[in-house]
Amino acid sequence: MRVAQTLLFGGIAGFLIAFSLPPWGWWPLAFAGFALFDHLCGDESKRFRFLAGWAAGMVWLGMGELWMFDLTAPGYFLVFIVFGAGYGLVAVAAGSTDRRLLLLPAGFVLYEWLRWSWPFGGVPLATVPMAQVDSPLATVLPLGGGLLLTAVTVLAGSALRLLAERRFDMASLVVGAMAIAMIAGAVTPTGSSIGTLDVAVVQGGGPQRTRADTCENQRVFDRHRDATASIDRQVDLVMWPENVVNPINDGSPLGRCEDLFFMTEAIEDTAAIAREQNAVLIPGWFHSAGADFPNNTVNYSTAINAEGETVSRYDKVRIVPFGEFVPLRGLIEQFSSDVPGRDVLQGTGPAILESPVADLGVSISWEIFFESRGRAAIRDGGEILVNPTNGSSYWLTILQSQQVASSRLRAQETGRWVLQAAPTGFSAIVDPDGNVLDRTGVSEQRVLYAEVERRTGLTPATRLGPWPMFALAVLAFASQLVFRRKPQPFTTESLAR
Repeated sequence: MRVAQTLLFGGIAGFLIAFSLPPWGWWPLAFAGFALFDHLCGDESKRFRFLAGWAAGMVWLGMGELWMFDLTAPGYFLVFIVFGAGYGLVAVAAGSTDRRLLLLPAGFVLYEWLRWSWPFGGVPLATVPMAQVDSPLATVLPLGGGLLLTAVTVLAGSALRLLAERRFDMASLVVGAMAIAMIAGAVTPTGSSIGTLDVAVVQGGGPQRTRADTCENQRVFDRHRDATASIDRQVDLVMWPENVVNPINDGSPLGRCEDLFFMTEAIEDTAAIAREQNAVLIPGWFHSAGADFPNNTVNYSTAINAEGETVSRYDKVRIVPFGEFVPLRGLIEQFSSDVPGRDVLQGTGPAILESPVADLGVSISWEIFFESRGRAAIRDGGEILVNPTNGSSYWLTILQSQQVASSRLRAQETGRWVLQAAPTGFSAIVDPDGNVLDRTGVSEQRVLYAEVERRTGLTPATRLGPWPMFALAVLAFASQLVFRRKPQPFTTESLAR
């Protein structure tokens, strides 16, 4: 009965945290979830603390990553069972004493950092910062990024637990620490404006839950060309989504397709669209890597100037495991044939597209989930951050909603406008305070317009990244080890023992 009760209350904690995530977005529920998580950590038994944390993690990730079931059911169950166990280890490491006021947020900082970084480059989905992007706690983002927001969110849960226990003195100390972090974040410089651009973010529309199909490439391109033709004003920049320009080599046989989209045609058509709009066009490309890399594909964005000339290119650096590359391919293919046949060739260049109208920081699709890629784009000189993406193959809108939340996190961390373009949703315009000024619906064909600022300057979060918070969390655990090993003063009682 005790095991069942522990799993039940751990699951309730995970349920509350999950419903604070997008697309639900009931962010205050996270505080109740972490308060219950903290309360369950008060159990003196490491076994039951682990079970409570594991149950919370499994429900949290099982709900927050439900979209994955449609792509790979075995991978979905593996993710929330294995990664959920990490939260059980956090509960064990935090301990059952009042020292967990320090160790619980430190444990979450370390484990969230690990989950965002490993394995295969990390899986930063259904994260604590996503759940708090609308909350007042998000003011800490320019100061310490997502890890600081994680720490103060867990502290908010601890404060709620202390209030429920009527320990008002300790609760006031915790709330005071949170307030200091929030005030410091609110007064942190976030850069300055150096000019403005009129932009058009294009979504071509079309059905969700579609997969890549050579016979559809021309139709996808045409949807975006048609949407672009509807632009009714002069703009400086036209942004397209990821890989909607998906040509094949000239001269390829038609096969089962009535119409194919060839490379020469793609180059000529994108150049003509830039000239017609008299604007810089940012299209997303995806095609075979060429004769030098016959077993690879490429995923990149280019900047085409108003004269139709390609002036810059950025190849995606952080590629998707099991989507754009297959880790341990030889082993995986022995058990499943449902994997990409070719890996995307990973880019190595700076995360920037230089254009006549602005230097654009770039995070293609998956990269926007990683603070390191947003930070690289701005440190490389990005005045605006652009996120061309493609969510057309995903089930439900959980992942797409979390991607908008990630764009909002990157905006607040870096002090930049973020433009997100997707072929079937969601496309969005986000200001440096993380406000979504406009957003499309799913499958809608629409153009978003805005006047956005070109900005310069680095926030502390952009300049320093996660390392200060990581170091503080490690120091918190190290200090507890020292405390436990500190020699006790000599007394007659200690001699008797």
